[in-house]
Amino acid sequence: MKYSAIKELYHSIFNSYSKPSLETHIKKIIELDTFLPYSSTFFCVTNTQDLTFEYVSKNFKSCLGLDAKDLSAKGMRYFWSRMHPEDIEVWLTAMTNLMEFTMNEIPEDDRPKANYTWNYRIKNAKDNYVNIIQNTTPLAFDSDMKPIIGLAHYTVLDPKIKMQITATAKLLNKNNEYETIYHNNFSTKLLKDGITNRERDVIRLLLLDHSSKEISEKLNISSHTVDTHRRNILKKLKITSTGELKGLLKANNLFV
Repeated sequence: MKYSAIKELYHSIFNSYSKPSLETHIKKIIELDTFLPYSSTFFCVTNTQDLTFEYVSKNFKSCLGLDAKDLSAKGMRYFWSRMHPEDIEVWLTAMTNLMEFTMNEIPEDDRPKANYTWNYRIKNAKDNYVNIIQNTTPLAFDSDMKPIIGLAHYTVLDPKIKMQITATAKLLNKNNEYETIYHNNFSTKLLKDGITNRERDVIRLLLLDHSSKEISEKLNISSHTVDTHRRNILKKLKITSTGELKGLLKANNLFV
């Protein structure tokens, strides 16, 4: 997906009509960063209106090997350019759903108590894609109480860990404990919305341990066509084997 398309979609998700002051939020965060130890996490103050990072913590370089000055200067465009191409559309869908849920389901008075988590893959300085879990807490809102300034924490995980793209919203309850009020697995959503009817037929038979030859006979298609469907299914779901497919369905209580 081209940057212009990403920018248009992202702007539409966070479209607002006023810009809050950042100084109060950022001053203490910068002071705190000076004393924090180096670790596999970093944080940023994000501005979804200007598509910028108002502050990038010192751990950004130790986590990804990238220069924080580039992120500050080039903003979200630079960050998106390093996101795994296969994750971009799924991630944008997750952002859209989270924002719709926030605006429609969370009362305005409760939105400052909300917390959001999602994940994706980013290319580090060695050109390796690593897993990122992003946890964002709103700091400021526009006139419609849409969150537009956030404190985002990023946890970097080993690239060998295979993760489904999910999005979660939590809300502080009366006991100051976070409760999950929204969760969606957008990778398995592909199984519902992105898989064709013929691919579903193939999946059902694969789950019954049928070979490609047996599937071709049952569906009256060639073995070559079955193998093509199998490759497309694995690619769409970002998995590498039928065993993973079975595990994915079982873990998410999905049946096709």
